[in-house]
Amino acid sequence: MKTDLNKPRGIIKSIAGENWSLTRSAPSLGLSFFVEHYWSVRWDMRESGPMVQENLPHPSVHLVFEKENTKIFGVVSGRFSQTLKEEGFVFGIKFRPGAFFPFYKRSLSEITDKTIRIEEVFGVPTKPLEDEVFSLQSESELVQFAENFLYDRLPEEDETITWINELTEKVSNDRNILKVEDLVKISGSSIRALQRVFNQYVGVSPKWIINRYRMFEALDRITKDMDWVEFALELGYFDQAHFIKDFKRMIGKSPEEYAKGIGL
Repeated sequence: MKTDLNKPRGIIKSIAGENWSLTRSAPSLGLSFFVEHYWSVRWDMRESGPMVQENLPHPSVHLVFEKENTKIFGVVSGRFSQTLKEEGFVFGIKFRPGAFFPFYKRSLSEITDKTIRIEEVFGVPTKPLEDEVFSLQSESELVQFAENFLYDRLPEEDETITWINELTEKVSNDRNILKVEDLVKISGSSIRALQRVFNQYVGVSPKWIINRYRMFEALDRITKDMDWVEFALELGYFDQAHFIKDFKRMIGKSPEEYAKGIGL
């Protein structure tokens, strides 16, 4: 599954200006099977005061290095909010959908909406790794650190992960995939088999995957003057009311309120 490093999807509330920056870097070819990209966020809110960054997460596990708070994040099923204050920096590894399973070796549903320590997966203490990350200055040094760490612990490639990413890419790119039955036809698997594999390898259901990518599409396309009934049907909703309810649950405001808030 290819990633456009210049166009993040799922951003709900983004912090603009020179006091915040996001950098994303592609993995080397040898790690691209497991890693979607590396990312770092740097901020300085000492003058502006605390600000909130919000997004709808992808079906991915992240290993996030943050001072005195380094963790592995399972898939976040809802909205993710982070308050940035003072001055800080975090560095993360975003794994491809399903690609953390060979490292974890247990059902990823166990850590959906949860965090675990590095020790629980890789058997090494967090503190020395964290200290090394925060001693590095450049993005290239951070990426090299992550690559060295993963290459030393690289599991065997699993063909199921390739299959999961092919299906996820189809969901991402094909607006006609609106329900699990559509994915069943494409995959040749039963609903039960799809649910079992996605639950084990990704940590969320195929239905969640479809709903999340359709919501990404909503965020990409939304404007304040659109026909909400037609738009809801295009996204696979039974009617406008169901779309508005789902949007408000995920985003925290109605589609119209969101469109007005971002000036579209």
